[in-house]
Amino acid sequence: MMTTTRLNRAAVVEHPHSYRPRTVGGKGRISVRDMDIVFATTNGPHLAVEDASLEIQPGEFVSLLGPSGCGKSTLMNSVAGFVKPARGEVLLDGQAVAKPGPDRGMVFQQHSLFPWKTVKQNVAFGPLMAGVSSREADSVASTFLSLVGLSRYANAYPSTLSGGMQQRVGIARALANYPSVLLMDEPFGALDAQTRSMMQENLLEIWSEFKNTVLFVTHDIDEAVFLSDRIVVMSASPGRIIADIPVRLPRPRTQELLTTAAFMVVKRECLALIREQTLRAFEQQNQAS
Repeated sequence: MMTTTRLNRAAVVEHPHSYRPRTVGGKGRISVRDMDIVFATTNGPHLAVEDASLEIQPGEFVSLLGPSGCGKSTLMNSVAGFVKPARGEVLLDGQAVAKPGPDRGMVFQQHSLFPWKTVKQNVAFGPLMAGVSSREADSVASTFLSLVGLSRYANAYPSTLSGGMQQRVGIARALANYPSVLLMDEPFGALDAQTRSMMQENLLEIWSEFKNTVLFVTHDIDEAVFLSDRIVVMSASPGRIIADIPVRLPRPRTQELLTTAAFMVVKRECLALIREQTLRAFEQQNQAS
C-alpha cells in the first residue's frame, strides 16, 4: 500500500550541499509549428499527426486529450526529441528540438526505473550523466526523494515498491536535472483510483514549487480538467488539434473541486468533443476491417 505524503517544501532549501537549479524562470516555452509526423508501416506511410501547431508558455500545465491512437503520445515524443517531424518543427525556447536533452524530463506510464539500481541510484543517475560530482548527485537524489516523501526507501530496489511509489521515484528522477519542461505520458494510468487522486495532488504541489512547463498526456477527462491550465483536444487519426480549452478554475486545487458546477462545465465540453472523436475512430476501424 502506498503511503501518501504532502510536499516537503523545505527539502530543496534545507538539504546540506543542495544541488542548485541550472534553469531560470521564464524557460520552457514550447512551440509546435505546422507539424506532420509520418511513420513507415507495412501498408505504406501512416500520417499520425497532421498540421499541428501549439504554443505553450513557460510554467503552463497543458494536457493532451483525445481518443486512443490519435497521436497524443506521438506529439509529446516529438517535443521530447524521440520523433522527428516529416514537416514543420518543434522549438524549445526558440531552439529547434533535434534530440532528447536534460532540459526535458520524461515520466512514462510504466515507471522504467533501472531494476538493478536502488531508488537513490535511480534518481542520481541523471545528474551523474550530466557530469556533476558523485557528492552533488547524491545530494540532489536525497533532496528529491525527500520532496516526494520517499527518503526512507532510498536504499530499496524498485521491485519492492508499490506502483504509486515507483511513479513518485520516476517523478523525482525526471526532476533531478531541474528540467524546464516535464513531459508526462499517462503517468498515473496504471494506478488505482485512490492512489491516482493522491498522485495528482502531489504532482500539483511539486509543480507549484518548481513551475516547470508540464505537457501531460491522458485519456481521463477528470484528470485533465483537475490538473490543467489548458486542455488541448486531438481528433481521431490522423491527429489534429481541434480545440484548446482554457481551465479557469482556482488554484490550489483539491479533489473537492471535481463536484463543483464550474468543473462540470469544462468536463462537459471535453466530453462532447471526445465522444464525437471516439465515434469517428470507431467508424474508421469498421471501415478498415
